[in-house]
Amino acid sequence: MHAVTPLFLRTLTTSHAMTARVDAHYAGALTVADLPFTDGTVTVDRGSKERRSLSLTVADPAYLPWSPTAPLAVYGQTLVVSRGIRYPNGTSESVPLGVFRIDEPQGDVRMGPVTLTGKSLECVISEDTFDTPRSTRGMATCVTAMTNLIQQTMPSAAVVNLTVGARNPACAVVDWDAGTDRWDAVTQIATAMQAEIFCDVLGHFVITDVPNVITSPAVWDVAEGEGGSLIASGRQMSRNAVYNAVVASGENTASNAPPVSAFARDTDPLSPTRWGGPFGKVTKSISSGLWLSTAACQAAANAALFDAIAPNIQTTVESLPNPALEAGDVIRVSHVGRKELYVLQSLSIPLTATGDFTMTLRGGKEDSP
Repeated sequence: MHAVTPLFLRTLTTSHAMTARVDAHYAGALTVADLPFTDGTVTVDRGSKERRSLSLTVADPAYLPWSPTAPLAVYGQTLVVSRGIRYPNGTSESVPLGVFRIDEPQGDVRMGPVTLTGKSLECVISEDTFDTPRSTRGMATCVTAMTNLIQQTMPSAAVVNLTVGARNPACAVVDWDAGTDRWDAVTQIATAMQAEIFCDVLGHFVITDVPNVITSPAVWDVAEGEGGSLIASGRQMSRNAVYNAVVASGENTASNAPPVSAFARDTDPLSPTRWGGPFGKVTKSISSGLWLSTAACQAAANAALFDAIAPNIQTTVESLPNPALEAGDVIRVSHVGRKELYVLQSLSIPLTATGDFTMTLRGGKEDSP
């Protein structure tokens, strides 16, 4: 969760005045401060290639772009979005919601409105596919390799390692063909070190540990009843994408290393997904050219198994908005007499006071009283 004051969190569940702001930038310069808009939503999704996306409506048709340098054109123009609270004493506190490259502005040229979409900056890296074969040769560590690949496209990009202990293991030599998606290569390296990478609300590329509902503290409580923020909730259970075994294999011709593999199974006799129990035998296969040893494959299989056996329970929650939340946060939900911890998989943050704030939660673990 983005850092906010205790007053901000307390005010969210009471009657308050919200603020929202969108600034337009082009070529490093501010072109429109506090762009007037009538509607908008920021969507944050861990499962999407671009972590954040924006939809925005601007009533004035004068903002429809006619030239390549117009504030809402598609030639590298970006929008910086925030949402916050105005306190009774007239002061305000805002949280950033992202930096978005504009993709598709459109509208009636006389009447408007202008509607547009945008994506967070992973898309800039993804579109810069390798024009020649590339390799991690000479890049000693995983963080160095990811930083180099990103800064070859965006030289001023900030890459921040927020893993516990700033983990930075050695990076195996792996080759990619010309035409390979650069962002796919970056995320492959992050996965090899049991981490994930995404563009955050400030436009920085951050490397973090994969969220863990067991070990990560809850950052926000969503509760029903007086003083709570819960409006509605729903629940769905599925066995799709649930596995009780993982085979991890590594094969890397660039390093002249022999193929290696390892196997991890759910052997907990009390687990509902135990291997060979009523759930059956369901195996997931993963591979990477960055795993050069049996030990590396075993570590990858063990890490993947933890996620693979997690219950595929999708809980959808509508609540009072908390714009400071980030996908991957662990939150506590209290409803129908139960307290459960969930990983926040996706959320939609409205930029107006009347929009709905919805969250999709993954997994679920009963919280101890």
